[in-house]
Amino acid sequence: MIIKILQILLYVAFIGFAFVFIKDLLKAKKENTFEDEKIWKPAVTGFVTNFFDTLGIGSFAPSMFFFKAFRHNLRDKQIPGTLNVADALPVMLEAILFIGATNVDSVTLVSLIGAAVVGSYVGAGIMSKIKERTVQIVMGVALLISAILFLASVMKWIPLGGTALGLSGVKLVAGIVIFLGLGMLMTAGVGLYAPAMVVVYAMGMDPMAAFPIMMGSCALLMPVASAKFIKENAYAKKNAAIIAISGIIGVGCAFPFVSSLDIEKLKILVIVVVLATAFMMLKAAFTNKEENSI
Repeated sequence: MIIKILQILLYVAFIGFAFVFIKDLLKAKKENTFEDEKIWKPAVTGFVTNFFDTLGIGSFAPSMFFFKAFRHNLRDKQIPGTLNVADALPVMLEAILFIGATNVDSVTLVSLIGAAVVGSYVGAGIMSKIKERTVQIVMGVALLISAILFLASVMKWIPLGGTALGLSGVKLVAGIVIFLGLGMLMTAGVGLYAPAMVVVYAMGMDPMAAFPIMMGSCALLMPVASAKFIKENAYAKKNAAIIAISGIIGVGCAFPFVSSLDIEKLKILVIVVVLATAFMMLKAAFTNKEENSI
């Protein structure tokens, strides 16, 4: 029953966010506030990153790499908002396609997803207001954390988990606090997939339980955080619109390959990409003369 309710919420969130997003884009078109950007750049970025996000790679770190490699026309300060707004619809589509595969304890599922959603709203409010240099430092450190988690996954350092399908007592409280933090970090550009799996495995849960938890968390927290970024006008509108469209196409194209494609070697490439992007972001921060304050 909880899964059915979650699926209904996903449909409602998809339609509701699409309405808010399109309304803001129409306003930007009317006011002629779209950034000057070549269409092919966000089109390629959105398709490729969301294609591999569907396969479990994640899209935030690769997107940041493409932003730098293709020299997208957006400021570093706009990156967190652009990532969340652009990928919200593709990620919700992923969740609609995949969620419901595992019978997870309803209290655990709702509690962790709810904590992530609350954290994302708080984080978006913070990230949309802080200085660009601070954003660069936060994203650089966040990418380093992502690289470590990716490496832990590839090297099998992450605990294999247990058989539990839910949490209770102290573990549940700890899980809620951690997912609150993960929701906040998501708005800074840290993908939630890898850290969610680490938390679920470390607490002795069935590895399959990570799937609905991380998919549901991302799919419901992103429209909440993105609505905040839209309200604060803290994203690159043309980039986000094209990435969203091409990202949805990427998800649809990747779906048939989910069970057959070996992505372990690709994860090694992603680690290199994440580290390179972290270096570029931190280098930009330490050469940025802007006063570092929140």
